[in-house]
Amino acid sequence: MPHTTPSTPTQALPAGTGGARYELGARMLSQVDGPAGLAVVEQLAQSFPDFARLLVEFPFGDIYARPALGLRERELATVAALCAMGHALPQLRVHVHAALHVGCAPAEIVEVVMQMAVYAGFPTALNGLGVVREVFAASGIQLPLHGNGPNVQDAEDEAPSTAA
Repeated sequence: MPHTTPSTPTQALPAGTGGARYELGARMLSQVDGPAGLAVVEQLAQSFPDFARLLVEFPFGDIYARPALGLRERELATVAALCAMGHALPQLRVHVHAALHVGCAPAEIVEVVMQMAVYAGFPTALNGLGVVREVFAASGIQLPLHGNGPNVQDAEDEAPSTAA
């Protein structure tokens, strides 16, 4: 029996195709990315339905649905991981949008990406900040953000003296 691929995105992965695991994953994906996330999966399913199903079931149905972390914390961790990878900028773009969608403050996102300079290097953090700049511009978020981070001069003034 030949395998056929649905011809329209709405037919790509109809509700119930993947069972309870798929349905839970689709709900979580929708909470994280809104309708844009499901649209991406439907487009992917036109060519690669098995991979699209796995993309919904494993990360969103199995991992994102776990109760120990909220969606904000999961998205901050995802932004950090994708930034640190250094070669996943399209996915980083999606997850910076998702972080905003689940309620992360712009300053939190910037700080997480800046933190990657320590662990993944300055070029990686610079590339990540470039993605943040693009997403923020598309979302109407003005840069620079005001009021985040310590004032370096004040921190130096308050540092204990080591002079004898």
